[in-house]
Amino acid sequence: MKNSVHIALAGNPNSGKTTLFNALTGARQHVGNYPGVTVEKKTGICRHSNVEVIVTDLPGTYSLTAYSVEELVARNFLVNEKPDLVVNIVDASNLERNLYLTCQFMELGVPVIIALNMIDVAHSRGIEVNVDRLSELMRAPVVPIVARSGKGIEQLLDEVVRVGRDRKKIWQPLSLSYGEDIDQLLGEMVPLINEGKLLTDTYPARWTGLKILENDDQILDMAMRADSTLAQSLVQKSDQVTRHLQTTMEAYPEAIIADHRYGYIKSILRQGVMAQRYNVDRLYTSDRIDKIVTNRFLGPLIMAGVLFGLYSFTFHYSTIPAAWLEAFFGFLADTADRSLPDGPVKSMIISGVIDGVGGVLGFVPIIMFMFFGIAMLEDSGYLARVAFMLDRIFRIFGLHGSSVMPFIVSGGIAGGCAVPGVMATRTLRSPKERMATLLTVPYMNCGAKLPVMALLIGAFFSSHQARYMFLATVVSWSVALLAAKFFRSTVLRGPATPFVMELPPYRFPTFRGLLIHTWERTWQYIKKAGTVILGISILLWAMMTYPGMPGEESLGFERQRQEVLAGLPAETVAELTDDKVERPAGTEEIYRRLIAIDNEEAEQALRHSLAGRIGIALESISRYAGFDWRTNIALVGGFAAKEVIVSTLGTAYSLGSVDPEASTSLRERLARDGAWNPVVALAALAFIMFYAPCFVTVVCIAREAGNWKWALFSMAFNTVFAFLLAALIYQVGMVLYMG
Repeated sequence: MKNSVHIALAGNPNSGKTTLFNALTGARQHVGNYPGVTVEKKTGICRHSNVEVIVTDLPGTYSLTAYSVEELVARNFLVNEKPDLVVNIVDASNLERNLYLTCQFMELGVPVIIALNMIDVAHSRGIEVNVDRLSELMRAPVVPIVARSGKGIEQLLDEVVRVGRDRKKIWQPLSLSYGEDIDQLLGEMVPLINEGKLLTDTYPARWTGLKILENDDQILDMAMRADSTLAQSLVQKSDQVTRHLQTTMEAYPEAIIADHRYGYIKSILRQGVMAQRYNVDRLYTSDRIDKIVTNRFLGPLIMAGVLFGLYSFTFHYSTIPAAWLEAFFGFLADTADRSLPDGPVKSMIISGVIDGVGGVLGFVPIIMFMFFGIAMLEDSGYLARVAFMLDRIFRIFGLHGSSVMPFIVSGGIAGGCAVPGVMATRTLRSPKERMATLLTVPYMNCGAKLPVMALLIGAFFSSHQARYMFLATVVSWSVALLAAKFFRSTVLRGPATPFVMELPPYRFPTFRGLLIHTWERTWQYIKKAGTVILGISILLWAMMTYPGMPGEESLGFERQRQEVLAGLPAETVAELTDDKVERPAGTEEIYRRLIAIDNEEAEQALRHSLAGRIGIALESISRYAGFDWRTNIALVGGFAAKEVIVSTLGTAYSLGSVDPEASTSLRERLARDGAWNPVVALAALAFIMFYAPCFVTVVCIAREAGNWKWALFSMAFNTVFAFLLAALIYQVGMVLYMG
């Protein structure tokens, strides 16, 4: 008897699939990518009745016809991995559309359990579903559940264990009728496919014939490689029927097959499966809300209010935990300073690790609160309304309504990531619209930029943090849309394509779901800080430390110290130069002079380092935007990852600090530094928001675009544009600031 069951969760987008996955697996999840593609793969484990249930969350998809990477991934996983069964999450309030995917699973022969989700929503809409009758007609177990509250999940797991442990359970393909022409052709193709054993080890013969009729690129390619002669013969037969159908019915086989599948579903639903207790045309609660929320005039105002409220919530409530973390890392730095002997190791730990990585981790509370707010907007269904409203605006700038979600995923509300945003452009069918979206999603304020923005806004505009964050969001969207219009009017000219979008019903997010979504994203940020950012911080520390000053200059600073200490008793000199003992009374002025010498020496050492020389070399250009050599070092590090800007500034201002208080926060150091002021901060914000994407995003753009040409174009164009914008802000701003 099997002690484990492997199941796959599958369903339409917005059917509650992810909610069920989180309810089943909780924190016992692993997130990676499917082999060969950058689509996210989630796996998790739960135990029920002493059986280990291994759960794989497939990408949300409407069908198994491989028009998108998500559909292809779902299909390949099923036929290659052959899980014990598929739990198909179906929206009970929208059965006809959701059961279309169920039919395709059954045509493929996959053992299916139907999880009839959102049964409470169906009831509120006056829809009653006869579960037993649906199970009988679909010839598959049906379990009613409410994933967000956990209702019915125990019964679902009972059914999973019962079906999954049945060793006699085999894949039994469902055969549907698709009309005389297609049925006759399939009758001819199936024997030929079976005799030639064309892909029969992987797919049912009738299903392969259907895919050839639907002109499925992947199946056609596999068939040609397996047996080109037989495959060519089948394609010719398919072409003949396709021409006949176009002549007689003005339709392609794909459309006719889809029509017959929906006809099969309707026939099932009309056999006592559904009963409508209320008027079908009544206005549901979601529709009532949408009449206001998606209103042409009120909708954008509500959206702006929601975003401003999110930023106010984030900055107001994250202040105290952020201060705790800041104090904690200050304590670590002081402890290391007292405990470790002077030398490279001490410098690396304090300046490279604590001031570097600690500066990034200090923003975890802001990241966490921001992600929590975004999770509320996602889980409630509001973000889909944002996409719907913005479609009208996007069309003006040559983009598609489907471009909105990649923008939001990339950080359109702040806190996303450009990598999944770039991957999300796969949903766009038009190559020109897809490329324009792909090139502009890096302009969004991703989670990596958020700590830098919070640092500079907190240092120079602390009394209006939410207002400046909201303004930064508006600017990022505006610049992205203008850039898209420029691309669509020049290098990416092409016609617009229509946009159709499903608006899911509004739901109250569950607290458990919000916590899981918030922790998943926050943990990714923490993990990146503890691995990638740590490695880059140590590398940059080394570049900012070596090769160091020439010996003659070091001796010069030592002579200055000796001159300051000349004439003092040996005991007083020892107390002044030992940080672990209290300074003698009356030596404050001498101590300040020693600190000034130490800081000047540290700054000169930083100037002589490899990173310092690079920063100084760039200063002849960067000065037009107000950036000094230390800022240049951080901005160069930002090409690898934007979080590195904070850690590098922390290291640079730690190694070359002019502040006698070692434990002073980076925010305070910048605010007090003569090279910084509010105008420089605005110029730096503009540059950081729009210059070259991080290295991982650049690689992703190259992969999605199919070549490195567009990835390199993105780096060059964005950096030049960002610098020109920053220089304009600085030059104009300083005239106004000084005036």
